[in-house]
Amino acid sequence: MEWRDQGVVISVRKHGETSTIVDVLTVAHGRHAGVVRGGVSRRVTPVIQPGNQISVEWHARLEEHLGSYRVELLRSRSRIMADRAALAALASVCAMVGFGFPERMVFPDLYDSTTAVLDALEVGADWQRAYALWELQLLDELGYGLDLSCCAVTGSTDDLVFVSPRSGRAVSRTGAGNWAQKLLPLPAFLRDRGEATGGQVLEALQTTGYFLERRLAAALGNRPLPAARGRLVSVLHKAIAE
Repeated sequence: MEWRDQGVVISVRKHGETSTIVDVLTVAHGRHAGVVRGGVSRRVTPVIQPGNQISVEWHARLEEHLGSYRVELLRSRSRIMADRAALAALASVCAMVGFGFPERMVFPDLYDSTTAVLDALEVGADWQRAYALWELQLLDELGYGLDLSCCAVTGSTDDLVFVSPRSGRAVSRTGAGNWAQKLLPLPAFLRDRGEATGGQVLEALQTTGYFLERRLAAALGNRPLPAARGRLVSVLHKAIAE
């Protein structure tokens, strides 16, 4: 068995004395791992850094085997390393992909949005907003999406400012009534894809984080969300406070 593809390096772990197992989010084969011979060498290590775009050639005797990769660098995203907050976001993206994406299942739209977030991190272009929208799409693509189309109580599409933690549906200010303090925030940009302040991004991450934990993580055996996501939220809180 063999195929060729390209994708983003998600994680790297040592395998034996000189090799590594590299997990790659590929275009046509989903999240797929393989052994890279000589992966700890000075020549190969810079190629397989998380976030890098690489071409891969996978070989195995049988499709279900781990197999091995030959890799070639297409694009380095090493400039992200110079920004502490962007680096935390890169770590969170990679951790969440490894946590939530089923192995070898293809999600073309989610692949495109993942690479778009990484590109935004590299150039520093409104990546906080892009990351929050990516988590919302992650929930949707994996089958745990929120219904933000209209108020769960009144049916209105106006002034939707909350999300019900129970149903995952939007709730208007009027519909919330005395229950407002028990609801999750719904910043406008999650619905209209408009601009977002730092505070609104944190509100969005509060809401997506709730459902990532209560729905996605619960479905995966109540595993805790990756620590890298929590570190990103902490970094963003600190940046906004400053």
